Amino acid sequence: MRRIINEEAYEEKIERSRFIVNLKYVEHVEKAKEFISGISKEHKNASHNCWAFVIGKTGDYAHSSDNGEPSGTAGKPMLNALNKNNLTNIVIVVTRYFGGVKLGIRGLIDAYGGIVERAIAFNKTEELVDYHYYSIKTSYEFHNILTYKLKQFDLEITDTNFGVDVQLKIKIKEQLMNEFTELMEDLNMNNKIEYKKEEK
Repeated sequence: MRRIINEEAYEEKIERSRFIVNLKYVEHVEKAKEFISGISKEHKNASHNCWAFVIGKTGDYAHSSDNGEPSGTAGKPMLNALNKNNLTNIVIVVTRYFGGVKLGIRGLIDAYGGIVERAIAFNKTEELVDYHYYSIKTSYEFHNILTYKLKQFDLEITDTNFGVDVQLKIKIKEQLMNEFTELMEDLNMNNKIEYKKEEK
């Protein structure tokens, strides 16, 4: 599965109607609903505020709404665009200000599905990865060796604090945890480091 990287609004005019796409990374249905509500209030004078969301590591919870457009012409094409791009943990609202030209069923499906596709491409995506966070304490003497060992992993050292000891904060992908834990346990048993898992 993939996630959206940026959250920039995207706008187009299609047959005189103004379409605005707002999207956000969310991890809970409640947050998705809050976002939908907020955008709908912001654009309360719009003709329609159609929406779709996909939540869960495997995209197992999805829902959409046509918000007054003919059934199946807005929410479903939007949801299809999210699924086509293998996206999850995303909520998207497409606001339409009617411009006087009716698009018809096919035109609406193409408009809503197409603008979501283009908004996704505009904002870019990345692989959805679960991360674990650790703090590691070591001596000044062992710091360089530890840093070298850590660089063998595809991890990020997010902070280094030089006090009585050297304290590192790291962020590591879930799929690397087995090898990483083995290294940490080995260094800990040899009194080279102290480490603990932290919340995000």
